[in-house]
Amino acid sequence: MIRPRRVGLPWYAPEDYDALRQSLADGSKLPVAYETWRNATDQMEREVQRSGVEVVRVPIVPNAFALWCEQNGRASDGAARSRYAAEVLNADADG
Repeated sequence: MIRPRRVGLPWYAPEDYDALRQSLADGSKLPVAYETWRNATDQMEREVQRSGVEVVRVPIVPNAFALWCEQNGRASDGAARSRYAAEVLNADADG
């Protein structure tokens, strides 16, 4: 399997975090505190970067993501956030 050179990392702004947790299908699985999520995600990001893959933070904006989920018939879960990040990253690379 070929390892990607770049991956999109779903990224939450501190001001959107609480609203996202409440609106996401799997929001209850996310840590209550933004800083807890941020620390864990920063660590994961560093590990991926150490493997030689570029990590691009893709903001998950609540309204835009909800609309994307609706248009694509997706639940607003982790798999959808990863797919959304990948599509945004690819669209940016193409355009």
